[in-house]
Amino acid sequence: MISRYSRKELTKIWSDENKYKIWLDVEIAAAQAMEKYKIIPKGVSNVVKKKGRINVKRINQIESKVKHDVIAFLTSITEKAGINARYLHQGMTSSDVLDTSFNIQLVQSGKILLNDIDKILSVLKRKAFKYKLTPCIGRSHGIHAEPITFGLKLCSYYEEFKRNRRRLQSAIYEVSTCAISGAVGTYANIDPRVEIFVSKKLKLRPEPISTQVIPRDRHAYYFSILGIIAGSIERIATEIRHLQRSEIYELQEFFSKDQKGSSAMPHKKNPILSENLTGLSRIVRSHVTPALENIALWHERDISHSSVERNIGPDSNITLDFALTRLANLLDNMIVYPKKMISNLNLTKGLIFSQEIMLELTKAGFSRERAYKIIQKHAKESYSKKIDLINLIKKDKTITNKISDSKINNIFKFSKHLKNINYIFRRVFK
Repeated sequence: MISRYSRKELTKIWSDENKYKIWLDVEIAAAQAMEKYKIIPKGVSNVVKKKGRINVKRINQIESKVKHDVIAFLTSITEKAGINARYLHQGMTSSDVLDTSFNIQLVQSGKILLNDIDKILSVLKRKAFKYKLTPCIGRSHGIHAEPITFGLKLCSYYEEFKRNRRRLQSAIYEVSTCAISGAVGTYANIDPRVEIFVSKKLKLRPEPISTQVIPRDRHAYYFSILGIIAGSIERIATEIRHLQRSEIYELQEFFSKDQKGSSAMPHKKNPILSENLTGLSRIVRSHVTPALENIALWHERDISHSSVERNIGPDSNITLDFALTRLANLLDNMIVYPKKMISNLNLTKGLIFSQEIMLELTKAGFSRERAYKIIQKHAKESYSKKIDLINLIKKDKTITNKISDSKINNIFKFSKHLKNINYIFRRVFK
């Protein structure tokens, strides 16, 4: 991932230094278990722990010759730790180290992503209550529908990110497994107790059954959840982009004093952060399909998944972390224009109250079909001639003979559309 869209906390997790550190932790934990069960001499793990050093440059040098990353790693450790290091990796296969370590990196990343989501939830909750009763137009198919509140929009995003948090917790649990089962997963050359020991040591769960690799449905699930979270980010970003359009302009991304919007047009204030989030979300979602394709490996193992995971492992997590952090800041600093929201509510001359008038006619004895036809006729005239719908309604004796003037006036108020907002908020923020 390029540095422009990366944060240090996540890039550190996916650095070579951290990867090899985790490999060493796995090997040392396995050696400790083997010592405990008298499989290898005592003291091996301590020697390796004290003398073993991660030297990425040296590992790369060895790998360039042997063409095998785990062998290169073990050779570099042996060079530092001495002859006792020969007892490392007894009965293990490369995948035992690679898969267990990869899962640890996913868990480490997932925990940071959970923290990112918590920040978004905090901002959304605060803003939702601030704008709980701020009226704005609800749109269906991009067309003015009926009044809602801006706080209700934010409330919806809050509930969605609550679900995302639960999903991510589940995904982290799914990949929190460890496999130390040897070639093709039969424990032929390694005691199963080693796996149990390593799992406890590294705060993982033993993989109930592996082949030579941990089954990739676990990882497909994890990356799919990242894709869903990315979709939620884009949902909010898209809404902000739409609401910042000149003809709507109900809110705006924060624009700093010295910020420039366009190289050609000095007046421009573009929703660049939201557009950026849209693009980053696409990248994360694009990694879901390769993760799903990784499930179907040949027999007990092939390495077709390896190149995929070397890319999507760091890139998906790093990109999503950056996007979540950017979204939290964007939401925290966005500028809301309640007056413009009211102005837009009145834009269609009361057409947004057409449903309630129709329903009142049905209550007065009209068939739904007849009531719909009557109101639709007035709505068309209101729209084409720019006449307030209420004035047309009050001139129609068919309607006024059934609905009183005061009731008509009450229908054309926002208050009815706000009466259950508190009820919805109580359900979401319980």
